[in-house]
Amino acid sequence: MRNIFILYMPINNYEAMVHYRDTIESKVDQERAFNFLEKSEVKILKDIFGNKKLTIWGSRDSAQNRSRFNKMKPGDDIMIVEGKKIKLLGKVAYKTINAKLSSDLWKNIKNGRTDGWDLIYFIANPIEINLPFAEFISLLQYKENYALRGFTSVSDERLELFYNRYDNLYDVLMRIKTGEKPYEVLHDELKIQNDEIKTTQERSDIDEEVSPKELSEHVRMQWALVNLGLKAGTKVWVPKNDQSKITKEYSFDNFEKEFTSGIDVDARYVDNIDVVWKDEFRIDAAFEVENSTSIYSGLLRFSDLKIIAPNSNYPLIIVAPEDRREKVRRQVTRPTFHQLEFDRQVKFLSYEMIDEVDKFTAKNTSVNSSVLLERAESFVS
Repeated sequence: MRNIFILYMPINNYEAMVHYRDTIESKVDQERAFNFLEKSEVKILKDIFGNKKLTIWGSRDSAQNRSRFNKMKPGDDIMIVEGKKIKLLGKVAYKTINAKLSSDLWKNIKNGRTDGWDLIYFIANPIEINLPFAEFISLLQYKENYALRGFTSVSDERLELFYNRYDNLYDVLMRIKTGEKPYEVLHDELKIQNDEIKTTQERSDIDEEVSPKELSEHVRMQWALVNLGLKAGTKVWVPKNDQSKITKEYSFDNFEKEFTSGIDVDARYVDNIDVVWKDEFRIDAAFEVENSTSIYSGLLRFSDLKIIAPNSNYPLIIVAPEDRREKVRRQVTRPTFHQLEFDRQVKFLSYEMIDEVDKFTAKNTSVNSSVLLERAESFVS
């Protein structure tokens, strides 16, 4: 169960606004922060953020703040609230107590104070969401007049109530931001539906024999997706059984060993998806490569993801040869997947399109992920 932490900024607080501009909006160069960190800390942050600038915030080191700070874990949700507005939403990536770093990042501007903001947290996947705080109050079932002060956290009792209804705060708030109603996790109904899907799967032909040529094409396409993901600056994952095949064919073995660290999805639902891209603590895209056998097995793995995380909004993409497009469409629009809205959620990318993008970006060392993802086709007209 992920913790939820809230940091309150009084509206028109000049000191907080300056600090927010300096280390949230502008972010912090890695070299500046790393001058004050141990080598082990630098490695952790490099593994998470690569070469990107850092989003950093801190709190005063009081006894009350320290007790909440000690509860923080990588992957926990964190919000910065200004007045009655959720200004920033993100994930706790790493925390440290560091007076020297605090002194370098944030100066006391008023009141003649000399103590700093030594309880420091690095924020992954930050997004300025600018959503009314009243939406959060409603989700967590606080009273309408609930008032924030300083650095606080949501109680275990309220967390349990929230997670009994929803999958995770980040995706729920993002869905509300786009004007959509968040999905509740329908535990009993979707468990029955998933059992039905698996029963149908057992009767399907997903275990067709795969020829060496077809297997080679499957691995080739996995590698193309891995390579494009790396150029886009994401972490990449393929199932452990396939990693050795890619290493043998393409001499690549730099798969992230802690790929599922910090994400909101149980590892067992991600481990066997053909290719997954991850941006910091968020899944960026999931791909199932279907060369010649049944499309159903890939859709089943996607259904597991949507059942446990119905508010997730990252692309779920079936990758197959162009001549299989119609077969993919028929499977995606089956009544079995209607409640999961697969006709809207699952998209199609042809081998031919991926080869085209791969060729187009062959000389590039970096690309934007949208170069590929925006070419994925929906089955909703």
